[in-house]
Amino acid sequence: MPTRAETAAATRRALLEAASDLLDAGGPEAVTLREVGNRAGVSRGAPYGHFADKESLLIAIGVRAWDEMGDQVEALVADRELSPSAKLRATLAGTLQVGRTRPHLYRLMFSRPASDPTVLVRAAERAQTAFLTIVGGLVGEQEARRYGALVMSTANGIAGMEGSGQLSDPKWGTSGDELVDLLVALVTRASPRGRAE
Repeated sequence: MPTRAETAAATRRALLEAASDLLDAGGPEAVTLREVGNRAGVSRGAPYGHFADKESLLIAIGVRAWDEMGDQVEALVADRELSPSAKLRATLAGTLQVGRTRPHLYRLMFSRPASDPTVLVRAAERAQTAFLTIVGGLVGEQEARRYGALVMSTANGIAGMEGSGQLSDPKWGTSGDELVDLLVALVTRASPRGRAE
């Protein structure tokens, strides 16, 4: 028989899954504690036992997404079969994939909640530290922050323009994947190894 702590953890997971589904389907406006409880099949008051309000629930979704991204990027860092360029490409492709398939979640991850504007910044630290390790593998540790900020802000711009349909406009005539490849090639050329080739 499950303990109270195990039951509470299972309820919290069910609430987060239900909230994530609602977020994906209709954006933050679609996420209400009442509907989340209905979808999770729990009592009307159960969501309030885990989350003070809608914002705290949305923050929990964003934190969980950053935790998952941290796991993915750390796995890329540890992969000895991939080159530094391939690791960077995979990281950027994964980021772009979230923007494509879960645009509401993507925007949430990069938001600044009113109750605690730094909570998602802190949640992103593990993923971003691993990302800087990947960038440092190309350009060196001293240049990792500068190049990392450039690459990540560019990737965010790519995701935004792709999501709005602007990249497919004949004016630009490109895709997010093509721009990621170009970005990786530019950073690789800037690396000491790339300049030597």
